[in-house]
Amino acid sequence: MAYTVQDRSPVFLDRDSPLRPDITLVVAYLVLAAIGLLMVYSATAPGLSARGLDPTAELKEQAIFVVIGFIVFGVASSIDLMELKGFVGPIYAISIGLLLVVLTPLGDSEGIAQRWIDLGPIQFQPSEFAKLAVILMLASLLAGAAVPLTWQTTLRAVVFVAVPAFLIFSQPDLGTMLVFGFVLLVMLFVGGATLRQLGFLALVGVIGTVGLFQLNQIDEYQINRLTAFLDPASNELSLSYNQVQSEIAIGSGGLFGKGLFEGSQTNLQFVPVQASDFIFTAVGEQFGFVGGAIVIALFGVILFRLLVTARSARSRFSYLVVTGIAAMFAFHIFVNIGMTIRLMPVTGLPLPFMSSGGTVFVAMSAALGLAHSAWIRRNMTLAERPSEL
Repeated sequence: MAYTVQDRSPVFLDRDSPLRPDITLVVAYLVLAAIGLLMVYSATAPGLSARGLDPTAELKEQAIFVVIGFIVFGVASSIDLMELKGFVGPIYAISIGLLLVVLTPLGDSEGIAQRWIDLGPIQFQPSEFAKLAVILMLASLLAGAAVPLTWQTTLRAVVFVAVPAFLIFSQPDLGTMLVFGFVLLVMLFVGGATLRQLGFLALVGVIGTVGLFQLNQIDEYQINRLTAFLDPASNELSLSYNQVQSEIAIGSGGLFGKGLFEGSQTNLQFVPVQASDFIFTAVGEQFGFVGGAIVIALFGVILFRLLVTARSARSRFSYLVVTGIAAMFAFHIFVNIGMTIRLMPVTGLPLPFMSSGGTVFVAMSAALGLAHSAWIRRNMTLAERPSEL
């Protein structure tokens, strides 16, 4: 990939070039957020009502985060990635610091997992923003590297990912750690790593994974999830219960679904953590195959527009940032939906813009906003556009 960069400092807003938004991307984002709010309400209202609580409580809370996410998306869209490049180091350092704080007594835990920082009325999950910080750091490193990448650059990239990945694994959060691994491989591939380098890293990853199991570094509940996925029949009423109920809910939806608020699995709260990890089951049961296909198509639109944005990026750094963001979204979407239909083991990864949770919605909105920024500034300086891809 060859880039020519004009010798001038980037500007925050180039008034000589109109900032034209990607309407298709924005509409897909807004529609998914609206569907997510509706599904969160349908998944939580029956249970809240049964306990004599406000059935709209979860909806109101998530709606606040959605509004914040929209604002963050707009702010991120106004940031020139070329200016942001100068702040990548501090952003990465702050994300590492927050991940360290999580593992101290200041971190907040739920069950056996310690993944949050308590901010009073809300909980903040630093690992969600660490994904974006790592993408920016990798893009900064690879943007200035020679192609093909040297082993030194490749190993530096691995270290930049390994540090936050280890801290997140210690929480423990295996699913989020896997996101880092996938993003690393994708960004190294598009950044110019050789097949030998990628093959070596893949081999090291396999050996490392086996070593973690052999040294009993994987928590029992994580092993149980994998065991249940590989042998669901023997764990149908215990370890596989989540996915069994998820399959029942989606399968019962048929072609057009049972209708909004008419799903028995959803109304009777048979699917655990349905508002977050298993939100797609609410779509499948209430809107059927057609509704699920529409949601997947909307995600497909976002991924397609991200790839188009990467192709038209005006700098190598912007290209790598958008590609990393696309890889992050693709992994979340595939693993989460695959989990609900038992194509993947349960990992706890949320579905972007649909699963309940404030940190993930805001973080994903920030990531999409930065990618959108690359699109609306793609023609600011024609000399900075990639000459080939």
